[in-house]
Amino acid sequence: MKIETILPIRSSLATLACISLALFLVACGGSTPTEEVAPEEPAPAEEAPTSEKSAPAAEKPAPAPEKAETVNVSLFSWPGYGFWFVAKEKGFDQQLGIDLNISIIEDPYESFALMAAGRLDTISSTIEYGPIGAKEGLPARVVSIANTTYGSDKIIVAPGIESAQDLKGEKVAVMEGGLSQIYMAIFLEKNGLKFDDVEYVNLIMDDAAGAMIGGTTAAGEFWEPFGGQVLENLKGSRIIDQTFDPFWLKTALLSDAVFMSDEFIESKPEVAVATLKAYYMAVDYWMKNTEEANKIIAEGLKFPIEDVQGVIGTEGHFVEGGLYVYSLEEAGAFLGVAEGTPPLEQTNGQINELMSLINDWWIKFGFVDEKYPIESMVNTDVLSKVLEPIPKP
Repeated sequence: MKIETILPIRSSLATLACISLALFLVACGGSTPTEEVAPEEPAPAEEAPTSEKSAPAAEKPAPAPEKAETVNVSLFSWPGYGFWFVAKEKGFDQQLGIDLNISIIEDPYESFALMAAGRLDTISSTIEYGPIGAKEGLPARVVSIANTTYGSDKIIVAPGIESAQDLKGEKVAVMEGGLSQIYMAIFLEKNGLKFDDVEYVNLIMDDAAGAMIGGTTAAGEFWEPFGGQVLENLKGSRIIDQTFDPFWLKTALLSDAVFMSDEFIESKPEVAVATLKAYYMAVDYWMKNTEEANKIIAEGLKFPIEDVQGVIGTEGHFVEGGLYVYSLEEAGAFLGVAEGTPPLEQTNGQINELMSLINDWWIKFGFVDEKYPIESMVNTDVLSKVLEPIPKP
């Protein structure tokens, strides 16, 4: 298994606007010729049985096996993205004629920049990138919803903060341009404040935990295992809001998605379908063989197995305080390409409502200027084809 770890480089939204959509040409190599099989020497006549057949003619060389198509996939260190490692380890990619080349890139904006440059085909990341990518005319499209928070995300406040009202004028830690910023903003408005009544401090999780513990911020949005670290090391800190509340589950706001480059989808449609199919074969395998698959994910991410279990559970679907992982059929219903109702009181085709909600918030925060059509953010064709009968692991 080839796994490349790329150290995080903090990128801004403006960085993406400066990236040209460079295309990389892949040289096509010819197949290696095979040697002809020489004809066998006929046996002496006196030793041959009367029923002997004549010696076989020379056989044509067997065609060289087709080389698996390399698919470049990136994710950052999060158990909810670890199913790619299962697909690789169990050989689902090779079974479908592709070769997953997995990179760990901690900054999702770096991944999207690499996709714009033609160096990545598929990205696992949080779902909020759609409108930002549409604004910049970049090629990323949501092709499926992967999971949604089932309590993993939470807002933690420092000692002395008794209610949301106490946060007015205070510094709060979020990832600007990320779902944590929208989560914090909606939480504030639900509790009688304006979304801009606080000062947002742009910090990745490691730094956000350090800022809380060090007293720099009065609150922050965290997921595990970072939230637990804050609660353990900052006496008097507490959870003021958590996403297993039915309101958050129903909105599906805090969700992860699979993105693909539109150029990849258009130029290699069968490869794109095989890639997403391998992913869902891995999810199906995890649901039926959770203990083994969790170990594969832990090894791929270099995480303790306990951290993986804390996020995706041990029962193969969801865990309170962690994530709810969508099955293929549930994801199809969420994107509106399969019949039925998604879980958690969500609605068929809710992807449209979710992307509109995210778009509205990025307008409020000034990251985008207008509403974008759903087709500039989402492509449902790949998932539609994957929903056709899928190979069993």
